[in-house]
Amino acid sequence: MLKANKKSLIITSIVTILPVLIGIICWNRLPDVMATHFGMNNEANGFSSKAFAVFGIPLILLAVLWFGAFVTSNDPKRQNISPKMFSLVVWIAPVTSLVVAAILYPVNLGYALDITFFVELLSGVMFIIIGTYLPKARQNYTIGIRVPWTLANEENWNRTHRVAGTLWIICGILMIIICLTRSASLQWLVGILLITVLVPCIYSYWLHAKKGL
Repeated sequence: MLKANKKSLIITSIVTILPVLIGIICWNRLPDVMATHFGMNNEANGFSSKAFAVFGIPLILLAVLWFGAFVTSNDPKRQNISPKMFSLVVWIAPVTSLVVAAILYPVNLGYALDITFFVELLSGVMFIIIGTYLPKARQNYTIGIRVPWTLANEENWNRTHRVAGTLWIICGILMIIICLTRSASLQWLVGILLITVLVPCIYSYWLHAKKGL
């Protein structure tokens, strides 16, 4: 699978480390200690060296990209992983790298940026995209709702992922609405995350216990 997706891996790797080039161009304008973590109020609450922010973060994400590609390619049921699902896996790291750069560089160069709004809006879009793909995922050990009951029964897997896909899309839309109406809070976001994780798992167990699937 790695050889078959060689071109995709090269492109995603280049995109992932692209922020390094931007950081080098802006190097003399960036502070020696950069804000790299922010609270819900957009205030910086975590800091790193300029070298780590410019080089370390993209390289860590590059390692995540290749680790994800390697694990997916060596899945015992990799024949069930479609090229589109593989693409979804390998594009997570480069998109994350670009988003992080789009936040860190402007903020550390002194530009005002509503980080919370930006992250929540993109998270909502991500939920919708993943929700669209989930019902199409076939049984495997790498991508999807991988609990004992879905892995043990293909019908359980299919039903659980149809429910999960719908749920993720609804939660993504809800997150965007909350973001646009400026009514976001940590409790809301944690609640949405818990719903998207717990409900599919509970539904899968219910199918196993009550329906014998």
